[in-house]
Order: sequence, then C-alpha cells, then structure tokens
Amino acid sequence: MTARIDESRPFIPLRIAVLTVSDTRTKKTDKSGPLLAGMIQAAGHEVAEHAVATDDEKAIRKQVKKWIKDPQIDVVITTGGTGFTGRDVTPEALRPLFEKEIEGFSALFHMLSYQTVGTSTVQSRACGGLAHGTYIFCLPGSPGACKDAWEGILKAQLDNRHRPCSFVEIMPRLMEGKKKA
Repeated sequence: MTARIDESRPFIPLRIAVLTVSDTRTKKTDKSGPLLAGMIQAAGHEVAEHAVATDDEKAIRKQVKKWIKDPQIDVVITTGGTGFTGRDVTPEALRPLFEKEIEGFSALFHMLSYQTVGTSTVQSRACGGLAHGTYIFCLPGSPGACKDAWEGILKAQLDNRHRPCSFVEIMPRLMEGKKKA
C-alpha cells in the first residue's frame, strides 16, 4: 500500500516545541532550529516555543521536562547533540524520560540519511520516544539531517490525514491509564 494524504479529512494542527542543543550556536547563529520551525509552520502546525540549550544533560532534560508537562505541547523536536563527541549528550538526557522508544524512527532516519550522506549516517544517534503523552524526536544538528527527518518522516507522521496511519490518530490513546500533569 502506498502512503498518501487523505485530502477529504480536515487537518489537525499540532503544537510543536523546538530545542536547539549546542554550545556554539545562539538563536541568531542557529540554522537548524529556524529551519525546523519554518517547515513546521509551512506544514500548518504551530511552533509552541523555540529555545536553545547548551550540551548539558541537566539543561536539556530540564527544558524538555517543562514541555512534556505542558498539556498544550504535543511534540518536542530537538536538533543537535546526537553525535559521538564528549559533549553530544542529547540521547543520554532524554532517553531516561522515554516511557516508550520509537525504534522505527531511528531505523527509518538512517535509511533516509544514507541516501544523502552515505555511511556517515552511522555517526548519528537520532532517536524518538514517548514521554507523558508527548512525542520527542532527537535529530542531528545539521540542517540537511533536519530536512531529511522532517520531509522524510515527521511531516507525514504528524499529519492526521496520512494513510494508512499516523502518530496523530493514536494521540488520544497515548495516556491510557495515566493522567497528563
């Protein structure tokens, strides 16, 4: 079955927070965060907030915890800190928050990334998970990787009209048996 957008269904916009993780970038010099924000808005969603955090586990976790506690934020996308250097700690900061990991996100990201950067994709630890009813996706810091992830995976999966299924249609059931703070 070929994936498609069912135009007969009304679009449901999501509220998405973007976190740039970097010791060297600021909101003025960051390219990936604004690129993600632009793609999010172009798809019809709302950028709930855009922040920058240093490559520090506590700082990253503190910001994302704030967002996952906010019932108005549906998705958190981080960019940066997914490599192998000593300062790359985004997965370490956020995986402990995951109640469930979305293993398929990483696998599909690497398949798409391979088409662009070849075997260099193995240097990324891009990942995704669920925490307190909120989707979290950790992307590499390069604009190209952010574009690959958005255009190749997230744009469709965050569109409720995507068929045969999307992340959006199961959102009402993510908190079954739990209460969102």
